[in-house]
Amino acid sequence: MPYKFTFDLTMVPQKFFKELAVIIDSKKIHKRTGKILNSMIERFRLSELTGLDLTAILQVIEDIVDIQLKNIAYRQKFIQSSKKALFLPHCARKYIDNRCRAEFDPEIPTFRCKRCSPDCLINQASSMAEELGYDVYVVPGGSCIPKIIKTHGYDGIIGVACGEEIRLAYTYLNEHIAAQAVPLLKNGCSKTVFSLESLSKILQKPSGPGDREGLHRARM
Repeated sequence: MPYKFTFDLTMVPQKFFKELAVIIDSKKIHKRTGKILNSMIERFRLSELTGLDLTAILQVIEDIVDIQLKNIAYRQKFIQSSKKALFLPHCARKYIDNRCRAEFDPEIPTFRCKRCSPDCLINQASSMAEELGYDVYVVPGGSCIPKIIKTHGYDGIIGVACGEEIRLAYTYLNEHIAAQAVPLLKNGCSKTVFSLESLSKILQKPSGPGDREGLHRARM
């Protein structure tokens, strides 16, 4: 959890994310990022909803914006990649104690989901990805990811993590790896939350040219 604060955007109106997606899609943010985001944060009263000060909120939202722009930039290359993997954060499991039946493999390292809770985000995300042919890793931290990528030769990866962690991850990815990312809506050491809808849109391969426009409008 690289941020020095915790945040919870799950109570933020979805209209905020939809408007943000439109701004990103139209590329209006490049020259006036701070002014536009400050205006949106004030209009949607994000400080009041989240309990965070403006600086913290702006940091999280700017990271989300940067992630979405990179998703757009590398989308076509990701679609064309031949061997893909999904990396999920273990802290998004419904339970992180012995109620979770996931088995930990220290050699990789990864947790192997045993589908014990139907409403668990990790269960749902793993099932969704595996049905589409992805290898899935539920990792205890980001430091093990480069080794996994190198060992198995993945050329397309999806990472689910907090915005700052995703931003740092780009520093160790090379030009041969096409990455997509889904930022957490709620961070912390447990019960973290991400959007299954956003993940689903990234996992799915577009069926035709008309679907590419929809990729730009994915909800955060």
